[in-house]
Amino acid sequence: MSPHTAQPWLRRFHPCPDAPVQLVCLPHAGGSASFYFPFSQALSGSAEVLGVQYPGRQERHHEAGITDLHALADRITEAVAEGVDDRPLALFGHSMGAMLAFEVAARLEDSGTEVATLFASGRRAPSRHRPPEKVHAFTDEQLVAVLAELDGTDTELLSEPYVLRMILPAVRSDFEAVETYRYRPWPPLRCPIVALVGDRDPRVDLDEADAWADHTAGSFDLQVFPGGHFYLSAQQAAVVDRVRKRLS
Repeated sequence: MSPHTAQPWLRRFHPCPDAPVQLVCLPHAGGSASFYFPFSQALSGSAEVLGVQYPGRQERHHEAGITDLHALADRITEAVAEGVDDRPLALFGHSMGAMLAFEVAARLEDSGTEVATLFASGRRAPSRHRPPEKVHAFTDEQLVAVLAELDGTDTELLSEPYVLRMILPAVRSDFEAVETYRYRPWPPLRCPIVALVGDRDPRVDLDEADAWADHTAGSFDLQVFPGGHFYLSAQQAAVVDRVRKRLS
């Protein structure tokens, strides 16, 4: 592993060199690698989880966020290519992380690296567009209200001024990356795609999730769980079970 490329980007919470597969997990906007600590713990032995740590958060808080999703995907692809070994490789991304996982998978396959499965959670297919939003240009108060509505951030943290000063720059840069993203058509992926979505997610409906099928020449599966945009937190055990069965 290159200490200059892979090390800042990838977190192994439970190193498991004997696991049969490596699963690279990409967080949502404003999220950090530690969001996937419970995944790593639950999948230990079945898969070695590598959480992606974007710039601008936790130990990388001193780094500026990357506001171009394609540029961010380029950097992550470099880190993944240098940070994984020769075991089968799968990708899991939630929300913004799903778009990044798709872009990383396309880049890896274009370079000749095989991807076992792409898990796309809580995000409409890249080719499906909604009217552009400008949440990244909101005031701090408006941005906090959006985070509270999505229910992906502890509400107590959102009331702490020090915490907000730490997290809002990363949240803002991530939203800018998402909202300025424009899909650049790739050939369909060779790997299977599994789309996962909450049945009450205001940011993706079932038709938009089902459209992930258009982005693979392999198999496709749509899995629906009870919940909203962050169904993933409440349904963690069920999601982990689905992921484990798929990877096995």
